[in-house]
Amino acid sequence: MLKIKLNDFKYRYDVYHIFKLFFGFENIIFVEEDFNYEVRILDNKVEIYEDNNEYIFEFNKALKKGNAIKGAIFKYLKNKTGKNLPWGILIGIRPTKIVLEMMKQGKSEEEIIKIFKEDFFVREDKARLCVDIANMEKERVNKEQNNISIYVGMPFCPTRCLYCSFASNPIKSCIKIVDDYLKNLDYEIYKIREFIDNKNLNIECVYFGGGTPTSVNEGQFEYIMSSIYKSFVEGRSVKEFNVECGRPDSINENKLKIMRKYEVNRISINPQTMNNETLKEIGRNHSAQDVIDKFNMARKCGFDNINMDIIVGLPSEGLSHIKNTCSEILKLNPDSVTVHGMSVKRASRLHEKIVNKEINIKEQDELNEMYEETVKLAQNLNMKPYYMYRQKNMLGNMENVGYATKAKEGIYNIEMIEEKQTIIGIGADAVTKVIFLDENRLERFPNIKDVREYMHRIDEKIHKKLELLGKLY
Repeated sequence: MLKIKLNDFKYRYDVYHIFKLFFGFENIIFVEEDFNYEVRILDNKVEIYEDNNEYIFEFNKALKKGNAIKGAIFKYLKNKTGKNLPWGILIGIRPTKIVLEMMKQGKSEEEIIKIFKEDFFVREDKARLCVDIANMEKERVNKEQNNISIYVGMPFCPTRCLYCSFASNPIKSCIKIVDDYLKNLDYEIYKIREFIDNKNLNIECVYFGGGTPTSVNEGQFEYIMSSIYKSFVEGRSVKEFNVECGRPDSINENKLKIMRKYEVNRISINPQTMNNETLKEIGRNHSAQDVIDKFNMARKCGFDNINMDIIVGLPSEGLSHIKNTCSEILKLNPDSVTVHGMSVKRASRLHEKIVNKEINIKEQDELNEMYEETVKLAQNLNMKPYYMYRQKNMLGNMENVGYATKAKEGIYNIEMIEEKQTIIGIGADAVTKVIFLDENRLERFPNIKDVREYMHRIDEKIHKKLELLGKLY
């Protein structure tokens, strides 16, 4: 447990999160006595006391005081721990939004990079990554109020992964409620389609995710695919119909043919790692060879836009493991790759294991090298970064980045991250985001996470969701 004495609780949030960057899974509390650190925030400086030693940092007066405080503590803890955190004091989910705002203010790319480096302590390559992605997104992000996207959620998976915190229920234990869930999902799809047609809205993207949509049997899969297609795709000018196949052990040739039948034009086959020992440890019932086989099967079925997800920082994995994963992905030559940093959610079994010291976390320097391997992979595949977001509790304080070959970028991913387009969420745990473009604000409406409760209260939730959408349309 890390104990901090703080004289000004107005800045408690800033102090807490910078300490959290360096002491990840330590429980951090604020106390009046028996403390490890004392932080005094004064008008023009920060004083830090530790073990009878005093450290004084004067503010850069040109900065907002909160950022100046974070910068001072960051410099102190960086020197103390020797950790090289590439994103500096930035803890927000969408750093490209900062870049886009600076671009609107007329700042040049080099000015923005300088600010990121000097004021936020961001490593230069990460600052340039932000600028590159902002340039990509500003040309593609939605600008029309009547353009929307649809998210449909399937809350079932073949098994529950060690790191998972989503509404993903193992299919074997839920087999008796799958049909009922799909009927309710079909009903919600119908009601949302009615609203869309009445308001004459234009659907840009349809994303079927989860969970794992392909975890249900072929008959169930065709039933819901037909519903989604007839309601949101058929006869419309949809740019992207994406299915998150995810788990190779849930894919077969018939399901791939069903997706082709209903005009799916982008799928994801997500190994996360190509190391069999890790796959077993994180609770996946497939091998690296299964990933290869299902990927090649999808190619033979005609899919020419396949994404693959990998995770950096999985339990027990080091630099040699990520090198092997990148080597195997390179051979497959997918159309896009999404690199996720391991985000340790409190609701996951992984969080419990780390807190209990059952799993060791790699040192920062090795995590940095592991990320560098994924950058090399993208370069070797002739891919460029096109979207990015960050999460809390990411190992190594890193980022999630989507790379794609030309014209194979995931449009839905851009709209979802930049929050400039209304996305209607359908299904258990799906979140609707209503974007008021003229006011530059959004309102969220989450569906119920529990599958049975979702079905029980479906009419109530549909009514409230349509009320919210009705404020805009």
